[in-house]
Amino acid sequence: MLVLTLACAAVVAAAAQTTKYGVTVTPEKNVDYTKFHTYAWRRGQPAVEKAVDAQITAAVDRELSKEMKKVNEPADVIVTYGSLQRTDVDLKGKKDAKGLLPEFPVGTLIVTLHDPASFRQLLRMRVDIPIDVQRDQLEASINKAVEMMFAEYPTRRKK
Repeated sequence: MLVLTLACAAVVAAAAQTTKYGVTVTPEKNVDYTKFHTYAWRRGQPAVEKAVDAQITAAVDRELSKEMKKVNEPADVIVTYGSLQRTDVDLKGKKDAKGLLPEFPVGTLIVTLHDPASFRQLLRMRVDIPIDVQRDQLEASINKAVEMMFAEYPTRRKK
């Protein structure tokens, strides 16, 4: 019994360390997303680099324009985003000559839609994926991440 308990604890600990990549969409219940026709931006936690901020905003605008029209406030919904970049380590990878495990950059992007009156969150979309941070490939990584998120937008999901 003790061996089984220890084995289960080891599996749970390993699972807790496993990073999940992909998209998570959290829609508020009882919200009709087909009624949103306009959106406006408010500052969230933008990327530090202005060029990256512009690329993220443009990618989100491109996807939202399939659903709504961008306007100044007042709007049907308020949009914000937050982003961060981190470095993950491949714990199962082969060590290099210095004894270091492989590392790779991961991007996290969160886009939220809010009620303009109360600023209550109506939708939260998050993507965590390994990204290419080379200047000439970063915009493609951003576009891919945003497209992945909006493929799960409530009005686009297959029922």
